[in-house]
Amino acid sequence: MSEGREGLRLQRFLAEAGVASRRRAEDLIREGRVEVNGEVAGIGAVVDPDRDRVRVDGETVHRPGVRLTLVMNKPRGVICSASDPQRRPTAFSLLPRLPARVHSVGRLDFQSEGVLIFTNDGDLSRALAHPSSEVPRVYHVKVQGRVSEAALSRLRRGVRLSGPSSHSRGGLARCVSCKVLRRSRPRPEPGRDRTAPGGNTWVEVTLTEGRYREVRRMFEALRLTVLRLRRVRFGPVSLGDLEPGRCRPLTEREVAALRACVADRESS
Repeated sequence: MSEGREGLRLQRFLAEAGVASRRRAEDLIREGRVEVNGEVAGIGAVVDPDRDRVRVDGETVHRPGVRLTLVMNKPRGVICSASDPQRRPTAFSLLPRLPARVHSVGRLDFQSEGVLIFTNDGDLSRALAHPSSEVPRVYHVKVQGRVSEAALSRLRRGVRLSGPSSHSRGGLARCVSCKVLRRSRPRPEPGRDRTAPGGNTWVEVTLTEGRYREVRRMFEALRLTVLRLRRVRFGPVSLGDLEPGRCRPLTEREVAALRACVADRESS
């Protein structure tokens, strides 16, 4: 390990290598999963990227020469973990061959789809995912039946969630904005009144947190069933016409807009 001026804190090196955010990298070090030159490293270790050999869980970590940030249109039926004991398909298996290791910014659950960002910039990933950054996330939600204006008002005011990650401001989860996009009519059936209520409703909701299954849990709290959930925008990055299962690198302008989005929140 190098203690010279040219060295990097180990957690920073791991973040820049795309292994994890600095905070998660510190956890990996505390868990004894990081070695430097064959020895288990401790918090506060400093490394020389050009001389020291760093391993995480036995795998060599290389400092990337370039920053990588991509967006994927995650399909339904795919998990966001790098591997799965149940052998379900993973989003990482859909990535093209890359010159450096990347990780996802937050997650979408197994049945959700849409914008999923990957990067090897640990600091950017941490800033985007942290609730204090309040990066807007826009979702299109297909809900069974009709969604009343009263239900939309409840979503705007906030609903109390139970279960994992239920803590929020005042214990409530709120939509920054919420509106009906369109309603579908029920298919006519023999002997059924054509004027009877039914069909489904597409709702657009915008949140500034990315907690565990937050959108689904908000609708469940109102006894509404989510049939489909698609994230169409994460901050300034939109889904556009990207096909399910495909990804593309972000443009320099998009990456700059992501950084500016976080910087604006941190300076306010």
